[in-house]
Amino acid sequence: MSDLLLRDVRLVPLVNGDQTGEPVDVLVVDGDVAQVGPGIDPATDRRAAGRALVEEIDGAGRWLTPGLWDQHVHLGQWGLCRARLDTTGVTSPEAAIALVAEKVADEPGKPIIGFGHRPGAWAREVTVTELDEVTGVTPVILIAGDAHHAWLNSVALAALGLGARDDVVRENEWFAAYEILNSLTGDSGTSPSAYRDSLQAAAAMGVVGLVDFEFSGGAAEWIERWHAGCDLIRVRMATYADGLEEVVAAGLRTGSPLVEGDDRLVMGPLKIISDGSLNTRTAWCCEPYADGDRLEHPSGAANLAQHELVALLARAHMSGIEVSTHAIGDAAVTAALDAYAATGARGAIEHAQLIARSDIARLAALDIRASVQPAHLLDDRDLTELIWPGRSERSFAFRWMLDAGATLVLGSDAPVSPLDPWLAMAAAVSRTGDDRDAWHAEHALTAREALAASVGEQPRVRVGSRGDLVLLDKDPLAPYDDPRATAAALRSMSVALTVVGGAVVHRAL
Repeated sequence: MSDLLLRDVRLVPLVNGDQTGEPVDVLVVDGDVAQVGPGIDPATDRRAAGRALVEEIDGAGRWLTPGLWDQHVHLGQWGLCRARLDTTGVTSPEAAIALVAEKVADEPGKPIIGFGHRPGAWAREVTVTELDEVTGVTPVILIAGDAHHAWLNSVALAALGLGARDDVVRENEWFAAYEILNSLTGDSGTSPSAYRDSLQAAAAMGVVGLVDFEFSGGAAEWIERWHAGCDLIRVRMATYADGLEEVVAAGLRTGSPLVEGDDRLVMGPLKIISDGSLNTRTAWCCEPYADGDRLEHPSGAANLAQHELVALLARAHMSGIEVSTHAIGDAAVTAALDAYAATGARGAIEHAQLIARSDIARLAALDIRASVQPAHLLDDRDLTELIWPGRSERSFAFRWMLDAGATLVLGSDAPVSPLDPWLAMAAAVSRTGDDRDAWHAEHALTAREALAASVGEQPRVRVGSRGDLVLLDKDPLAPYDDPRATAAALRSMSVALTVVGGAVVHRAL
């Protein structure tokens, strides 16, 4: 941990009642905030006295806030997708086929992996046969933007050991296949240097920590890449059910350091994917989808039986491990809360995209965090109205959650949305990504609420708080005439300095 003195900074007031006062100095000693006030002399701190500061920085009146967290990232996939074929602009099967045909003609035989399209709103289902017709022996995998299914040609299906079929690969079968996907390309997107590039990009946006829900790997891989240069920001590494017993046998608990003497890389939660997604129409809902008559499960379905969910939560809880339960549909949220109540497990509901009003009160009463990704509403707005008719007022219901006293934390679910906390905050504030009016503006957050939900567990820079800090070139709470202008200001926020444990990890002064 490092010592650092920031001069002449304005503290951003994130707690109700706090106000922006005159500029102050902030002294960080051994990684924690030791003093806050005007004209600090480091020699007056008994720990800092008699030793040289690592650095003294003039903030020149800039705005200081606790460091930002992204509470939901698939970091390896984010790194890979930054180098993959971008299909976010593809709006039909025909457009996808044309894009693939062009890529195959340019580099025949070279595997193509695309990511980002949203086929939930396409007018028809796709087939392996039509992809085969334009790809020949070139392996092609087109991963939907929600990451819950992929459209593969026959060559790619065979390469990943998947059986012959004429439709897409979904949910658990796809998650299992994804783990061996890189064998097709030998992609270096998961190398330590690629991870560090992603971490540096996050630090440049003010991110001091993230929760990594990557599907593959584990503690050993994270420790290896940590020592290979990825020791930049804080990381909480999640495990899935198939790795839970290994974690328990290693004596790891949520918060346990994975590297002795370093509290920046720690064990995170158990991640459970209890249902599917909106785009694949596999999110488990209380009512059928509008086109449920053509689905195998008209209302979606649970990925595991309730007794299995309860058993996993109980096992994790008795072993000191928090649980993050993916639940997008309202039925899945209800089942997850039932399991938390039955076991006493701690943790979060991830997504909570569609939720019953009564379950919001339970969420708060059980003290289970709502870990949400506001940028998803920009992509899912139209599809929600189409296939969840009459339910949109219960989608991304952030205002209800805050008013009920639930703890709200923001993330990206990168690569489903970009790893960009300012985009997430802007979406929560404006609830629109285009020229249309806000979608259910009654659920919009203020800039202060969105920022407070993005700073982890410390809403104030004060004595005793961690020296995880972000220095901003503009006031993030500056008043504007309307939420759209506020969102635009958040999207354009410039980060001058990012500090983790007193060490500068990004500098643009």
